Amino acid sequence: MSMIINLIIYLVVFGLIWWLVGMLPLPSPVAQIVRVLFIILLIAIILSAFGIVPGIHLPRFYT
Repeated sequence: MSMIINLIIYLVVFGLIWWLVGMLPLPSPVAQIVRVLFIILLIAIILSAFGIVPGIHLPRFYT
């Protein structure tokens, strides 16, 4: 149960950061690079939350 709550907290924070960065007036090539990096980070968060990628450690907000 705590794993799901931690994942929800990370996804909410990630979504807020994505929204704030999306509001920045970035040039098109930079915006595409940032979008790809955010997608890779999102995949890493989801995989590490379920323990599939053990090398990425995310701190726990809820125990």
